[in-house]
Amino acid sequence: MHCRFSQCSTLLALAILVLLAPGCRKKVLPPDNLAVVNKALYDTASNFYVEFDEYPAEMRNLPIGVFDSGTGGLTVLEKLLSLDNFDNITGEKGRDSILDFAGEHFIYLADQANMPYGNYNAEENSEYLQELVIKDALFLLDDDYFANAIEERPSGKKPRVKIIVAACNTATAYGLDLIRSLLEQSGTGVKVIGAIGAGVRATLDELDLKGNEAPFAIGVLATPGTIATGAYEQALRAELAARGINTRVDIVNQGGYGFAEAVDSDPDYVNPLLFAPSSTYRGPALGESDGSIKEELLKAYNFDFSENRMLARRSPGGGYASLQLNSPENYARFSMVSLLERHRQSGEGTPIRAIILGCTHYPFYLETLNETLADLREYREDGRYPYRDLIADEIVFIDPAVYTAIECYNTLRADGNLAYRITPTKVDAYISVPSNLLEDSCLTPEGLLTYEFKYGRKTGTEDQTTKQVPFSLSNLDPNNLQRIQDLLPNSYALIAPSLK
Repeated sequence: MHCRFSQCSTLLALAILVLLAPGCRKKVLPPDNLAVVNKALYDTASNFYVEFDEYPAEMRNLPIGVFDSGTGGLTVLEKLLSLDNFDNITGEKGRDSILDFAGEHFIYLADQANMPYGNYNAEENSEYLQELVIKDALFLLDDDYFANAIEERPSGKKPRVKIIVAACNTATAYGLDLIRSLLEQSGTGVKVIGAIGAGVRATLDELDLKGNEAPFAIGVLATPGTIATGAYEQALRAELAARGINTRVDIVNQGGYGFAEAVDSDPDYVNPLLFAPSSTYRGPALGESDGSIKEELLKAYNFDFSENRMLARRSPGGGYASLQLNSPENYARFSMVSLLERHRQSGEGTPIRAIILGCTHYPFYLETLNETLADLREYREDGRYPYRDLIADEIVFIDPAVYTAIECYNTLRADGNLAYRITPTKVDAYISVPSNLLEDSCLTPEGLLTYEFKYGRKTGTEDQTTKQVPFSLSNLDPNNLQRIQDLLPNSYALIAPSLK
């Protein structure tokens, strides 16, 4: 990786001197901290230092912070904005026609420039992903932001947050414990909520297991990075044991290769302007490896080939020489068929009773996922139904978002940190964009970080390769904005007035 900044970064030697200087808050650094955590806590010369000593002692009027690797986390924000599961006076369960977070302020961060998070593990750079997750938390915990990508130092001022909601499943899998450790060392009293635990508890609550059921399966559809950690399966196994459930439960883990990226309109995965396969495409393609499109399953996939939603090149023999997905709907179909096919190939034969949507981007296409499941139930091949017995008569999709919102409410109420304002609810939304200090070789023609630069960066530096700026019409993809307007009306209503 040869990209560099046009300006010098802060010298490491200076940082070390600062850490050892008299008057530092602590002189002995925890040996297991990430470098960026030590910078945030102790290095006053660092770009990432946060004045935790000045954190407000009274937090109830501070905003709720939510972050995700992109705009998918707005599905979690939508649940926070629309939640009415509790009596606002007593705190007991039950609707009272008053929104549970009425009058609260929210700060949302979409780390769009650095997504997809799931690819860092595939590129053997999980350490940088962990650093990104910490930087997401630090943005919410600090009190400034960049007004634009041109600024060398952030000029904007914002409030700090009273709680952090890690809406991103991949960030939760790789960084929740790191954020929790940072918060404990900060002494602020701020807590963090992660999506995975809430999703697992919700799944078993919905299934209402009694302990004497016939064997069944739970599907987990998440980014390849989340699946690689085993976080959902470990959490499911632990929760089953904690509840004393001895029924055999098979867990089917399926990576949604490129699905989240397609939802966020990443041009390496979907490009509506193309009419033929692209050499820069990074999504599933024809092949036999995990994550590939299997030619023998084309009838089961039932892809939509209309209006260049699939990019194909025929072979002389009449088959396909090349196939590329080019719509989020086709990514959804590919992911669901892949999950069922993985379970079929395992030979376990147990019916899937629940599917956890382990990525905030996936609920946008819940309708397509349901349609695909219905198609697979009726799919017939050589006189038999290969998937019918693997799909329970009643199957539930679990969107962890609502349960994450419930956990956030319960945590804030228990700590006495609900605002109880009578003023309107407010959302300030921010998105990461590439820094203008990067050289042109680090950027694609569209102005995005190149794949090689994005996934080849090193940890522990002072480099600010991306900057968090307010949402605007110039940094939001029009298709994503339309999707937000159509499917997330509460979020859109509070974000749209500030878009310029």
